[in-house]
Amino acid sequence: MPAQFHNLLFVLNPISGDVDKSALEATIAAYCAERGRQAWFFHTTGHDDQTHLRYYLENHAVDAVFAAGGDGTVSLVAEVLCGGTRPLGIIPLGSGNGLSKDLGVPQSVEEALRLTWDYEVRVLDTLRVGGRFAAHLADLGFNALIVERFDQGAARGPGAYVRIATQEYAAYQPATYRIETDQETWEGPAFMLTIANANTFGSNVVINPNGQLDDGQFEICLIAPFPNTAAPGLLYRLYASEFDDSDYTRRLCCRHARISVPGTTEVLVQIDGEPCRLPTPVEVVIRPGSLRVLVPATGS
Repeated sequence: MPAQFHNLLFVLNPISGDVDKSALEATIAAYCAERGRQAWFFHTTGHDDQTHLRYYLENHAVDAVFAAGGDGTVSLVAEVLCGGTRPLGIIPLGSGNGLSKDLGVPQSVEEALRLTWDYEVRVLDTLRVGGRFAAHLADLGFNALIVERFDQGAARGPGAYVRIATQEYAAYQPATYRIETDQETWEGPAFMLTIANANTFGSNVVINPNGQLDDGQFEICLIAPFPNTAAPGLLYRLYASEFDDSDYTRRLCCRHARISVPGTTEVLVQIDGEPCRLPTPVEVVIRPGSLRVLVPATGS
């Protein structure tokens, strides 16, 4: 049996998902009380959340911290816990929930709460992308553009994402990238490139089928420009975990990379579901064994 927790902090994003947060707090508090645990709550505001969360953890005896929200909330909490001994738990409430899916965390609140008492601790690698923390996936190109448009819009859910992608696809112009890694150098046009410490987007697209979250390396997954006639087959391969079987895909395995876009000084990047603009070249480095995460116990 794993060591039992007593004091648990739940970090809630008030605007993620379609869950009534007041009802959620009552559900979590009751669940923990029934099992002899104390649940505490921290609400994100979008204003200096990391600083406030670090201060809270410095002044409270908390055994584990659960991110109750989407990919952005999970990444925020993971960065605060990175390099420490407190483990991260995930209550997935967002539109994608990519990291939780790759870790096998149940997608229902009630089942995910089981991790408060029945769990294993897995030690994961994390990334720094252009100096910013990444626990799961980052990318440049088409998907980064769609994530930015999605973030700017009011609609949420997979339907909104697909609608935006369909609208942007026809006019999208792939960029040319230069990638220098500790293993090789590649240069050419790409529809998109994904910096993958994991396997799957929250949309269940498998961009890096053989990637491992704890192997001390990451992959850069490239999709080359492709004709419209090839789009259905390529999309099928991404959903069928057959990324490497397409003529338009390539993966670079590495521990360090420098990504530049010739002729530009800034590039749009999405990191763990959050869009941002970074100066080029974008440096990517792996931080092996830097994050402790709660996952379902074997056999649960």
